Amino acid sequence: MDADTIFAAFSPGTLTSVLLGVVMFGTGLATKPGDFKVVFSRPADIAAGCAAQFTIMPALAWALSRLFGLGEDLTTGVVLVGCCPGGTASNVITYLAKGDLALSVGMTAVSTLLAPILTPALTLLLAGKAVDVDACGMVAGILEVVIIPVVLGFAVKRAFPKATDRAGRYMPAVSAAAIAAIVALVVSGNAKRLSDCGPMIFAVVVLHNAGGLALGYLAAAALRLPGPKRKALCIEVGMQNSGLAASLAAVHFAAYPMAAVPGAIFSVWHNLSGALVARLFRTRS
Repeated sequence: MDADTIFAAFSPGTLTSVLLGVVMFGTGLATKPGDFKVVFSRPADIAAGCAAQFTIMPALAWALSRLFGLGEDLTTGVVLVGCCPGGTASNVITYLAKGDLALSVGMTAVSTLLAPILTPALTLLLAGKAVDVDACGMVAGILEVVIIPVVLGFAVKRAFPKATDRAGRYMPAVSAAAIAAIVALVVSGNAKRLSDCGPMIFAVVVLHNAGGLALGYLAAAALRLPGPKRKALCIEVGMQNSGLAASLAAVHFAAYPMAAVPGAIFSVWHNLSGALVARLFRTRS
């Protein structure tokens, strides 16, 4: 195997997919059968939450892209973030905010399972006129870097519970390091371009996240859900699996390098804003 082949095998797109697979494998290790009970005991709550997740964030992404006049690559990246499922970070923030943790975990699980269908379909609908969207390739990509690692992690935990309990203590740190590496890969590969449009795309990411949090809470209020459920819905809608967006952009939209940037920035920002929201909710409680 020559040097060019080795370098191609470890391209940024491949590395981001591998790193995200590590994160999702850790998610599988942390998943318990009881996490799915809420799906069957409270299907209306889960359905309402997932409907909000896959309508508010994609629509907001499209609207902000048009409002700021983003180019094809950045529009694709912002739309990808909006069309992704909720991330596991939202579960931690919901816990800190004293929200309905079971609802948050259930929404994350169901939205993740829906992602292979809804994420490519919504991306094709909202960004397909601007760029060539390989929906079938995205389905395969989500299965490879999200669903399969989660299922493997869950299976390993069931087969080796004691060993995985010990390993599970280190997985949050490993996952955080993997997300940091994804961000570093995307940002370093687009440093020159970021100098031109960095402030604008950061503003879009902040507004996307803030709008999702606010509209998620308002949707829960409109449904007259109690306080803990409102917190869970607010956080779950506003916080995305943006690492998946960055990975999909790097692999399936390589012709548009900046498409991975919104996901990378969102991965950092939504943890900061989530911590602030959790503090606000705890203070008000």
